[in-house]
Amino acid sequence: MKNPTFSYTCGCPGRIVTDVSRRGFLKRSSAAFGWLALSGLLRDRAYAGVLPQPHHPPRAKNVIFCFMDGGPSHVDTFDPKPMLLQHQGKQIGAGAVSNRAQSGAERVWLGSPWNFERRGQSGLWVSDLFPHIAQIADKICVVRSMVGELPLHGQQNLLLHTGRILGQAPSMGSWVSYGLGSVNQNLPGYVVLNNDWVPNGGLENFSCSFLPASHQATMMRAKGDPVDNIAPANHAALQRRKLALLASQDQEFARQASDNSAIEGAIANYETAFRMQTAIPEVVDISNEPQHILDLYGVGSSDKHQHFYATQAVRARRLVEAGVRFVEITCPSFDDNNSPWDQHNEIKKLHEKNARITDRSVAALIIDLERRGLLDETIVMWAGEMGRTPHTPEIKDGCGRDHHVNGYSIFLAGGGFRRGFAYGRTDEFGNSVVENQLDIHDIHATILHQLGIDHERLTFRHGGRDHSLTDVHGRVIEDMLI
Repeated sequence: MKNPTFSYTCGCPGRIVTDVSRRGFLKRSSAAFGWLALSGLLRDRAYAGVLPQPHHPPRAKNVIFCFMDGGPSHVDTFDPKPMLLQHQGKQIGAGAVSNRAQSGAERVWLGSPWNFERRGQSGLWVSDLFPHIAQIADKICVVRSMVGELPLHGQQNLLLHTGRILGQAPSMGSWVSYGLGSVNQNLPGYVVLNNDWVPNGGLENFSCSFLPASHQATMMRAKGDPVDNIAPANHAALQRRKLALLASQDQEFARQASDNSAIEGAIANYETAFRMQTAIPEVVDISNEPQHILDLYGVGSSDKHQHFYATQAVRARRLVEAGVRFVEITCPSFDDNNSPWDQHNEIKKLHEKNARITDRSVAALIIDLERRGLLDETIVMWAGEMGRTPHTPEIKDGCGRDHHVNGYSIFLAGGGFRRGFAYGRTDEFGNSVVENQLDIHDIHATILHQLGIDHERLTFRHGGRDHSLTDVHGRVIEDMLI
């Protein structure tokens, strides 16, 4: 079929443009944006330069999420259970079986191979698995009463990130970017510092879904160029001339439009992309960091995984300093077949490897933020999508723990969360929550609250109804806050 031609009114009185192909029309209509793209731009407040107002005075401005993909064991980290060692090897019995965990009556209890101690002035329990986090116990708020929905990595990852086990919804980072707007127009509002591993659930964990595309996560690698195409392919002067041409086409169309705010937004977006080519390489370049800071985080470690994780942790601090609202650091996987913390076997060996990779850098990040006066306004969240069973099929060399969502632990620091504090409780075996049960919707609601956002009022109209991060769930947990 030939490309048809038609006539249309361009908006200038008495002027009719005839014999214009579809391709020509789109070319004239804002450099191929066309009406569909313009309608999307009209919905995005970011293009108008409007910074949303908080619902109440915020306690924090930014979030750094240290995602421990795969499910660290709560009973080996922050939730000591001496009864497990006393009953190790004994069958758990029918009363301990749950359909939300990998369990059966014939399984046996498994004690922790790590020693627990009370740490700091607060006396918060932290195991020897995390010697560096143990040193900052007085700065963290541990939640020991988390529950999930399904003992499956993909569904739990999506639940953790988007509040939905089926995905197809914006991630927490996208909601924060949408709700607060961008402090630094030269940088994205939501950045994922990836360590060469895509978690179960896929890139939908970091999607903006139906929110405006400007709130999509920008992925930055640990190795090589952090972002594709961030370096201009042409000389800067030539690129500036290209931008000027696009801007002139947009301005011509804007003169013909009754509402030109979206076109002006598109012009501003070109300029933002141009500025990002300078801003991003500068902010992710850690070569000018003092050596004592690099040593603090573990940059230069002989363990390449630790080195790259430490590099991303330093970048997280730099991005927050530069005004990025939400930064997530993913974990590297040293086994292509398994999520990083998913130790069904060899839990002692492999949990220790994960701890060596992440423990030092996470603690350093919190220390560094505090020294710079940034911890009070930055929420640091450490969480996996689930915990691990306090039992195992059999006691043997190299045994491990399986998936568990009936009770597990996360922690938060900074941003007005209580310090040296443990909230909630599991039973004497760590098998189920017995006090102050929480789910991820409660954590989402509380984080948004600290950012000055009412989780019930931060909504976006899509598909005929108003959507939110927490949907019909979630409550602010005041007892965890200063």
